[in-house]
Amino acid sequence: MTDTSDSTFASFLDAIEAGNPFYLTCPNDHGSLPPKRICPECTEQTLSKESLPETGEIVTYTNVAVPAPRFRDDSPYVTAIADFGPITLTGQLQGVDSDDVQIGQTVQLTVGSADGERFVAFERP
Repeated sequence: MTDTSDSTFASFLDAIEAGNPFYLTCPNDHGSLPPKRICPECTEQTLSKESLPETGEIVTYTNVAVPAPRFRDDSPYVTAIADFGPITLTGQLQGVDSDDVQIGQTVQLTVGSADGERFVAFERP
């Protein structure tokens, strides 16, 4: 098993930026995002890091026209939920016109920034 003691959300974003995104998994193959000390599904305490697939698929999305203050410069934008196999992620879809978004569209992980804070984002491969 891999040491997950450095598995903070910041380390997850760092790994995306470095091209090595990961998720946490338990011996029962439940996937989750850091930070976690136990599996949220079965409460197993042994977690390991596994590589995330390079691409995911949009399962749903919404167009955001009235954003939270920190995203005011990005409005309008698309927030999507994408399936990356063992986990699903929510993120801002960047570089895509909202009229061009489709369920089933392939995306890859990236990291966005607003007001100096990083967040999960997606872009087309």
